[in-house]
Amino acid sequence: MKNAILLLLLLLCTMAAPAQAPTEKVVTFMLHTPGLPDTAQVYITGNAPELGNWNPAKVEMERTGDATWEKEILLRDPMLLEYKYTLGSWEQEATDSTGSPLPNFTVKVESSLQVKNQVMHWRSGNSKAPVRGGGVTGNIAYHEKVGKSTAVPARDLVVWLPPNYEQERKKRYPVLYMHDGQNLFDPTTSSFGVDWRLDETADSLIRAGEMEPIIIVGINNTENRMQEYVPGEQGAAYVAYVVNTVKSFIDSTYRTRPGAKHTATGGSSAGGTVAFMLAWEHPDVFSKAICMSPAFKVYDIDYVDDVLAYKGRKKPLFFYIDNGGVELEEQLQPGIDEMLQALKQQGYREGKDYTWVKDEKAKHFESAWGKRMPQALRLLFPAK
Repeated sequence: MKNAILLLLLLLCTMAAPAQAPTEKVVTFMLHTPGLPDTAQVYITGNAPELGNWNPAKVEMERTGDATWEKEILLRDPMLLEYKYTLGSWEQEATDSTGSPLPNFTVKVESSLQVKNQVMHWRSGNSKAPVRGGGVTGNIAYHEKVGKSTAVPARDLVVWLPPNYEQERKKRYPVLYMHDGQNLFDPTTSSFGVDWRLDETADSLIRAGEMEPIIIVGINNTENRMQEYVPGEQGAAYVAYVVNTVKSFIDSTYRTRPGAKHTATGGSSAGGTVAFMLAWEHPDVFSKAICMSPAFKVYDIDYVDDVLAYKGRKKPLFFYIDNGGVELEEQLQPGIDEMLQALKQQGYREGKDYTWVKDEKAKHFESAWGKRMPQALRLLFPAK
């Protein structure tokens, strides 16, 4: 009896023990930027809610000394942070000595730490200043707030039309649906002041006869980008939005070839993840996907297991998958390696069902993805 009572007390104590809370990680950003007035408002923005989810004027830093500003944030989980500094808008972001926007800063957070950066130059904020990379090439149409009744926020679409679209009135075209639409065609709308130059690339390839003419649809992102572009409830809602709302709108508005054989999707980083998800989950809608620097399996993101768990017939899909080799790209590579193995286990063959490209010197940035885009376009939309 005595032993039974002791056992019961021990069980009650065990049940009452509180769960260990995750240890918060304190990250202190310290920026040295000489030449700014003491009254300047300096902001930090990046790929986490604590950094404003890339809102350039949400997280203000505090001036702590001569030419020094600081900001402290708390993170519950380990993650690789990408971030930039601005003076309140993307027209006033940090640049190099030539006036080009600096690539994203990155830091891997596994414990509390201090991060020190230096910025010597800023964009002037003059909207009439020359834009590096040129303006928009070709015919582009804008559609505001498409899909107001969907489970995800309505957003704008940017549609690029191929050469002679207006002249050849009986011709229909394949369609490429791209995510992060703001960053594709116009540096003045790009989140980081640098676009993919996808309009120039597609126009040149089509006119040179190196790819067939296509329509490119840029689907603009929202502040919920990270949740919508990866597996989860919001990711599933975004996938449904693209399939049921965006594609239906485009097919009813433009002269498309609506079958899966002529429909592709693409993106970079988390946008590359959701491009893979769209094709994998809807092979009746998409037959091809461009996945640049995709986050297949990193931190709490994992789509590799979804592919491995599939037991049906091989899906008629083609994937272009690539990655760089610097900074964040290194963190993404193990998950990409696992996905490539998962595809092989499911019967997909390199060179036939997918192409894998590694650019060892490339960073996780728009200009790098734009540089690799010609190869992807030639593969997915070869000239007839």
